[in-house]
Amino acid sequence: MLTLDLDLKEKSYPIYIGENLLKEDLITQHIKGKQVLIVSNTTVAPLYLDSVKDLLNNFEVCECILPDGEEYKNLETLNLIFSKLLENKFDRSCTLIALGGGVVGDITGFAASSYQRGVDFIQIPTTLLSQVDSSVGGKTGVNHALGKNMIGAFYQPKCVVIDINTLRTLDKRQFSAGMAEVVKYGLLGDIDFYHYLEKNINRIMDFDIDIIKKIIFSSCEAKAEIVAKDEFEGGVRALLNLGHTFGHAIENTLGYGKMLHGEAVSVGMLMALELSRLEGLITDMDVESGLNLLKNCNLPIAINGKIAFEDFISSMSLDKKALAGEVRLILFKKLGQTFITTNYSKNNLNKVISDFCK
Repeated sequence: MLTLDLDLKEKSYPIYIGENLLKEDLITQHIKGKQVLIVSNTTVAPLYLDSVKDLLNNFEVCECILPDGEEYKNLETLNLIFSKLLENKFDRSCTLIALGGGVVGDITGFAASSYQRGVDFIQIPTTLLSQVDSSVGGKTGVNHALGKNMIGAFYQPKCVVIDINTLRTLDKRQFSAGMAEVVKYGLLGDIDFYHYLEKNINRIMDFDIDIIKKIIFSSCEAKAEIVAKDEFEGGVRALLNLGHTFGHAIENTLGYGKMLHGEAVSVGMLMALELSRLEGLITDMDVESGLNLLKNCNLPIAINGKIAFEDFISSMSLDKKALAGEVRLILFKKLGQTFITTNYSKNNLNKVISDFCK
């Protein structure tokens, strides 16, 4: 087992990474009370719920099983968790455990941040995307019809337990979606990691467990370092949103669930690459390099559906990084080096959006 510590002073917590971790008692030391609510979904619960419950024999355990899918990441589903907590008279010493992918983790974390003004929670991510990204860093929330993740809170878990074996039951499309976030870490700030992915992509997609463990550790390490510097996204943490302003607009305008989050981010990163090229910041070869790696991850390089240009622009204007009406984008100085800016040609931006919307 590998262990990373996310250093946030009194809010610091460990990230455990390894195989068969659901058979090891790593979580009970992080539970202060007797009441535990495990939140999962209809896909993950039949596979791993019993394993987690077996670790909690000395606790009062309830479960809340949510419907599976991005389209259920909303206030209505969030209320199912609150109802379960209240029906079972959970108090402020309780702990919530998020057992599932990014949707389960985000919504459970938000429930924990809000219930009785804040209770503890633990992340047990079971998808590649949630293991390398959403389970680490304390971003929690739900979607609104007008904007993705617009309702939420920064709220850190007590620990993150990443059992790589859960990826063995993950379908190939979901695994590829997670690879979009892995590629992101290389593109935004670590060219050596990017080239490592290029070199080993076939082994990764063939599920070489040793390499997968390495890329999960490297991704979590990169995110932990950035979050430790900027917990509330006032500066450098915004770089982690590479491709996400475009990607969130794709998800919102197509309809949540039509493209997986990682698939939309894949297209969003290509849009950022193309805009950077039009701005004269990177070359055609740089764009081609990024496109080829994403294709080799079996990720989409175009929007899977039709979006009206005006709807896309409207959705982007609601992005959380927008300030004083200006949409801040993460663009490239070169592959492996990004920056946050509002200083770009609106004509170039409109061209990129128009081309991809077609």
